[in-house]
Amino acid sequence: MWRYGLLLSRQRHVADDLVQATCVRALERAGQFVSGTRMDRWLLSILHSIWLNEVRARRVRLGQGTVDADEALSFDGEYAAQTHVLAAQVIRRVDALPETQRETVFLAYVEGLSYREVAEVLQVPIGTVMSRLAAARTKLAEYPPLHAVRNPTNGERR
Repeated sequence: MWRYGLLLSRQRHVADDLVQATCVRALERAGQFVSGTRMDRWLLSILHSIWLNEVRARRVRLGQGTVDADEALSFDGEYAAQTHVLAAQVIRRVDALPETQRETVFLAYVEGLSYREVAEVLQVPIGTVMSRLAAARTKLAEYPPLHAVRNPTNGERR
């Protein structure tokens, strides 16, 4: 949940708050959880709903609701170790995707949800999920190839 909160908010403290609010709402509405379904999907749906409500409220309060990615999100130690270079390149490329594509990619490829589950979390048709993923893959394919990092101990590429 925290990773999804960070992806949406781009701020660690906001991600913490989103997870806390999600847990509180889940406890308040525990009776709404359907036994035999995936709890992680239910919790991600709650978190997504809370985030959308926060974005709407922020737009009303501030008249805009956008966050500058360079200011809001920093990855600790991104350049600290050579083993993180490739991951940092991937993160930057995915981070550059439009928000709807970025969150769809995250839920499908990082959290491992099925297309149907992603559609339920985001409350969109499954065709929209497939379209967003196809557009994201197309956009990511436009980048030059990533350069693998060699392991200094055995020479293997990562």
